[in-house]
Amino acid sequence: MTASDPKRDLHFYLQSARDALLWKLEGLSEYDIRRPMTPTGTNLLGMVKHAAGVELGYLGDTFGRPSGEPLPWHEEGAEPNAEMWATAAESREYTVGLYHRAWAHADATIDALALDTIGRVPWWPSGRDEVTLHHAVVRVIADTHRHAGHADIIRERLDGAVGMNKGNDSMPPGDSAWWASYRDRVERAAREASRDA
Repeated sequence: MTASDPKRDLHFYLQSARDALLWKLEGLSEYDIRRPMTPTGTNLLGMVKHAAGVELGYLGDTFGRPSGEPLPWHEEGAEPNAEMWATAAESREYTVGLYHRAWAHADATIDALALDTIGRVPWWPSGRDEVTLHHAVVRVIADTHRHAGHADIIRERLDGAVGMNKGNDSMPPGDSAWWASYRDRVERAAREASRDA
């Protein structure tokens, strides 16, 4: 058994969430990566844009390490929720590039500082704004995995593609007929349970 390296463990789970989120864009049209798939406008490219800002904020600004990246959607007077969708002028290449730069900046912070380093989250209330690097990394991992899960569902709704990453769909084996039968069984169980309730 090898010794545990907390930073390596945290980085592994952070990177796996990052990769999963970006993988959900592969092979889709500009429209499909941007189209709102829920009543609240959830969309794939918007989640990437949001994740970039989260990393730059929690793993940059919070520890006195601003990236210098302009994030107009976080500025005073910006439209509410502007970080959750990409404008027509914000290309896929720009947004994915921003996310890659955010990774590099966040990784440099993680590498440079001890996990017990205290930072201050600028948008949290004064007096309750202190956080350790360890806490901030865990928060970013949780947020990114949450959005990767959203992306899983959106991608499945768009074209049926599922899975954790290109080499691991993490799904039981079954062709489309098996999945249709499985879904029907789940639906029947839901209907039966609702009659009993």
